[in-house]
Amino acid sequence: MSNDDAPSVQRRGLMLVLSSPSGAGKTTLSRQLLGNDSQISLSISCTTRDKRPGEKDGVDYRFIDTATFRGMIDRGEFLEHATVYTNRYGTLKSEVLGRLREGRDVLLTVDVQGAASIQAEARRDPEMAAALVTVFLTPQTLSELERRLQKRNQNTPADAAKRLGEARREIARWGEFEYLIISTSIAEDVRRMLAIVDAEKMRASRSAAPEL
Repeated sequence: MSNDDAPSVQRRGLMLVLSSPSGAGKTTLSRQLLGNDSQISLSISCTTRDKRPGEKDGVDYRFIDTATFRGMIDRGEFLEHATVYTNRYGTLKSEVLGRLREGRDVLLTVDVQGAASIQAEARRDPEMAAALVTVFLTPQTLSELERRLQKRNQNTPADAAKRLGEARREIARWGEFEYLIISTSIAEDVRRMLAIVDAEKMRASRSAAPEL
């Protein structure tokens, strides 16, 4: 039998949770990852914050108002949700679980609070626990993170100082994640993330038995 004729092995989808302090580069890394691996799809978070220049509804986020967001919380529609700098963010449970059950990989870019909520949910749900892979991305130093925040030019000095203080607390929680990527360059960050994805795909626990 040729390689082309070999039966495919069905595996479970991965739930890739990528987290970082604000400004550390998780959005850039996620976009590069999606561009390099067509088997991964992005989970589009809901948020109550205003759109930034260049962002598109349903592509970058699902932009909704606070009342709608509260209703979705009451109906238990979120896998995780959190308030970050006065704005609310949430991941739709139905979207993520639906893709995983189809054997598709799903990427979630969330803050540390969101990652902790997903990890807690996975401890209660064997299906999610089997799919979960957590990655924390951070620059080597806070001064490098400060430089990146200044380069974005989206924050007032007071906002930047607040974000740096929060970043210090978030970075201290890196040990709660399975993988740590110390950010250097975009290309190297992507290479490391792809290596993690490849390794996790090959776990025997996530594959059906080969046909012999």
